[in-house]
Amino acid sequence: MPQEEILAERLREAGFAAEEVEAATGGVVAVAGLITLQDGTEVFAKTLLGPESDIFAVESTGLAELRSQGGVNTPDVLCASPRLLVLERMRPRRDDASFWEQLARMVAALHMSTVTDRFGWHRDGWLGRMRQENAWETDGHTFFAERRILRWLPEPLVEAAFDREERRALERLCAALPELVPPRPACLTHGDLWRENIVATDQGAPVLIDPAVSYTWPEVDLSMLWCSPRPPAGDRFFAAYQEAAGVQDGWEERMPLLHLRELLSIIAHGDDDWGAAAAVRKIIAPFRRSAGRTRSG
Repeated sequence: MPQEEILAERLREAGFAAEEVEAATGGVVAVAGLITLQDGTEVFAKTLLGPESDIFAVESTGLAELRSQGGVNTPDVLCASPRLLVLERMRPRRDDASFWEQLARMVAALHMSTVTDRFGWHRDGWLGRMRQENAWETDGHTFFAERRILRWLPEPLVEAAFDREERRALERLCAALPELVPPRPACLTHGDLWRENIVATDQGAPVLIDPAVSYTWPEVDLSMLWCSPRPPAGDRFFAAYQEAAGVQDGWEERMPLLHLRELLSIIAHGDDDWGAAAAVRKIIAPFRRSAGRTRSG
């Protein structure tokens, strides 16, 4: 059965009379589409073809927390079951400086209004098809090391991508995190803040979708936008964010380091390397054994 028909059938089972299904592209986890219902209402829906999981329940909860705790624009959730997620229809974003400035101020407000002394979340989440570990931790460096970097090393494709010394270099980098990242409280973060997870309302206001939420350093969200492709107008985001929330000195140099989690996830998923392994090797180069002897004298 074609994937669009599977999605339409599961919508009907959930009480949504799908008249037309327009397949959506860009996702790697689910079969998704823009749906026109028999009464003319437009919605967005996605379903899983593999085993059922709590992925849509986690996504729904994350969207709700971003909205309720941080004032972020997120779509209304119309259905969240083990096999189906139905959301309010959103629109493509504009890519002008005004839009990216609005986005920056929304993300800055999220970060500033949700400051806490604990890192993690009340449940594990998902990053793509894989679990995001969110066990609570009071130390941000320990949390980032264990839950965002070292967590990926046992994954088969990550293990195959790096030799023993490269994995040791990642471990040394984790041990050096207190020297590399200044201490800062946690805040609620979207967790997967790249351009494909930014859409708009009918009025053109920024909307965030597909979160991988946790309470962690705000710069983790910044690193996703900084290190992934974005339109030229997207540069306005960083200036506007700095005006609204402020950033600590050296933040640009920390962006690749904080992006390690995403690079390791890309490798672990195996869909395409996109140069992720080479990027990881560049980041860990100062922590290889020969570099380590130089650093220690």
